Amino acid sequence: MGTLPAELRAKLEAAPVASLSAQLRKRGLSNVHIDGVRPMHPEVKLVGTARTLRYIPNREDLFASHGGGQNAQKRAFDAVDSGEVIVIEARRDAGSGTLGDILAIRARTRGAAGIVTDGGVRDYEAVVAVGLPVFSNGAHPAVLGRKHVPWEFDVTIGCGGTAVQPGDIIVGDADGVIVIPPGMVADVVDAALAQEAEDVWVAQLIDEGHALDGLFPMNAEWRARFEVEHGD
Repeated sequence: MGTLPAELRAKLEAAPVASLSAQLRKRGLSNVHIDGVRPMHPEVKLVGTARTLRYIPNREDLFASHGGGQNAQKRAFDAVDSGEVIVIEARRDAGSGTLGDILAIRARTRGAAGIVTDGGVRDYEAVVAVGLPVFSNGAHPAVLGRKHVPWEFDVTIGCGGTAVQPGDIIVGDADGVIVIPPGMVADVVDAALAQEAEDVWVAQLIDEGHALDGLFPMNAEWRARFEVEHGD
């Protein structure tokens, strides 16, 4: 999956998810949001490359053959590398925990950038205490075998209603989590940061009492003023 270059990571950490989402929409990508997940550390930005894990609905015979021992879940957490985000497909079913504090600690010691699951988290407060950025579908005390069988990892999955492939760029903040195709990320983040600079300038003018008409979005007159003030 590879590690993000430091300069690119810094840009992604500075770019709000909402701005990244807007730029992806302009490029024809609307189905890039991992819906239904909330941050356990809203103040912490999540940035990394995807490492995927897929659960299937629990069936007792399949859990007996795939749920124990060094199953796909444990292998995924043992394999995650520095700067990667474990993204878990749990079919948006929060009826049992898809990870707990032991797995979160393992991810942290491996250098993972964070975890995203559209299922539940058990040992919720203990996982919070681990300090790793985690986005989840909420807390649930039940163990894995109640609803899920850990099936495979490092494959294309569906998490929170969007497709995620190993190596995709994952960015999360208080607004949610977004998936960016690797081939588009440099262009998207530069455009998002440029948009953010414009939005900050417009917000300041609105706060000073200017009307929305012609300013949001900017007409030619306001854009010319913006470009003069920003040296473009």
